Amino acid sequence: MRGPAREVKSGDVLHLTRAASVQFLRPIFVRVIRLPDWVTYDGWLWIEGYELGPKGEAVVRRTLFVQKAGLIWQDPPLPAARPTARRQVRRGPVRVG
Repeated sequence: MRGPAREVKSGDVLHLTRAASVQFLRPIFVRVIRLPDWVTYDGWLWIEGYELGPKGEAVVRRTLFVQKAGLIWQDPPLPAARPTARRQVRRGPVRVG
């Protein structure tokens, strides 16, 4: 869904393109953490969230300034990435030559 008809809230996943800001020449997905209560221009807002990788995993935390009218909600939200299970790697004998 696009446009200001919805209010942004924590947990939302947004697809940010050039419609949201010229900084998104390469579109990204962001999972919203919170909305800072900072003064902005009319129609703009600050978002704190995690940029998501291709599998829905949090890659980097970002603070972004975006236009409300350019926001695209990801419905349903991308699934959160499952933690990676670590396994012990067996190694053969070490050769010294």
